[in-house]
Amino acid sequence: MSARIPSARIQPIQRLSDVLGNYDAIISDVWGVLHNGVIATAGAQQALAAARRAGKPVALLTNSPRLPHLVAEQLRDFGVVEPCYDALVSSGGVTRDLLEAEGAKTFFHIGPERDAGLYQGLAAKPAPLESADLLLCTGLFDDETETAEQYRPMLEAALARRLRLYCANPDLIVERGDRLIPCAGAIADLYETMGGPVIWVGKPKPLVYERARRALEAALGRPLALNRVLCIGDAFRTDIAGANAEGHDVIMTLAGIHGHQIGLDGETYSLEALENLSAETRQRPTFCMVSLVD
Repeated sequence: MSARIPSARIQPIQRLSDVLGNYDAIISDVWGVLHNGVIATAGAQQALAAARRAGKPVALLTNSPRLPHLVAEQLRDFGVVEPCYDALVSSGGVTRDLLEAEGAKTFFHIGPERDAGLYQGLAAKPAPLESADLLLCTGLFDDETETAEQYRPMLEAALARRLRLYCANPDLIVERGDRLIPCAGAIADLYETMGGPVIWVGKPKPLVYERARRALEAALGRPLALNRVLCIGDAFRTDIAGANAEGHDVIMTLAGIHGHQIGLDGETYSLEALENLSAETRQRPTFCMVSLVD
């Protein structure tokens, strides 16, 4: 599949309904679109619920290392209570499938204890670093205080044994309220830079998009053309890059991790700065809007 990177300028839109008629289904990001890690984003769940009522099924696609049912619980905790999606695909769920295929191998888990549900019940079991067959990274042990660089000595020990690292969340950073918090992708990126083998599970890699499209086709009861799928997300490196590579148009929500780079202040921002970021990253959203609304 060849990447479909639009060459036209990014088109600002006011509402999802402005462009929805051109598409049959939606693949939407979660963190940065539906919530900011603390509370639901005003209007976003209502916009997706309205799309579903219009006959456009919605698959949520998240780089969360949690299993889908736990992501659904988290959404409810944040106040996302509208019937706004038909399927939920998470990096954690796909990573669990890949770990299951590893059989009884052992892994060293880099990440908080709250992510242990990803591997509970599998033949693959956690083990100390010095005896593990693999690395599993779901995040930092303490993402409030640590940085990826602090993991370098641990990664050097893993690299000496050429341990493969499964990254269950390719995001480098994520919003948590008004702060930016490092994610598993920051550690995996460092390990790969050091020469370590990394298996990236999540956006922008194709496997998770294939699963989301299969779920949408099941909801529609028919195959989907790639150019009839609309993606929504807030990050150039994952959401925009993934949509471009898969041949989907994409709305970029600006009240996310790039807001500070484009001078976002309420409803105002610099479109020129956004275009410059697009040129720098070599990824281009089709449309942009501050936050998702119907």
